[in-house]
Amino acid sequence: MMRPDELTAAQADATRWRYGFLVVVAGIVAVLVAFGAAVFASGEFAALFAGVAGVVGTIIGAYFGVQAGQSGKARVEAELARSQEMVVRLAAYVGTDNAPRVIDEVLGRRRS
Repeated sequence: MMRPDELTAAQADATRWRYGFLVVVAGIVAVLVAFGAAVFASGEFAALFAGVAGVVGTIIGAYFGVQAGQSGKARVEAELARSQEMVVRLAAYVGTDNAPRVIDEVLGRRRS
């Protein structure tokens, strides 16, 4: 079962992918319409196609790059939140009397 923060992150990720995909499709359609109009007006296909291929490739590459980066960032932030919660719980369990001994055992003695 997913925790509330994991569920919210999953929903945000799904929404980001959906709307990002729609923006990319709209951009590609706009570029292709402009390409069609330019080919119709000038009759030169090859030179115009090279420009369109570059633009469409850039749009798609940027979309997937941003999505992958955001997805990784969300996973790291969720893991950080879980780790921080565990640290707080362990610190509360150890207490102030035993803290120096536990820190020395886990992290080793401090070097001066």
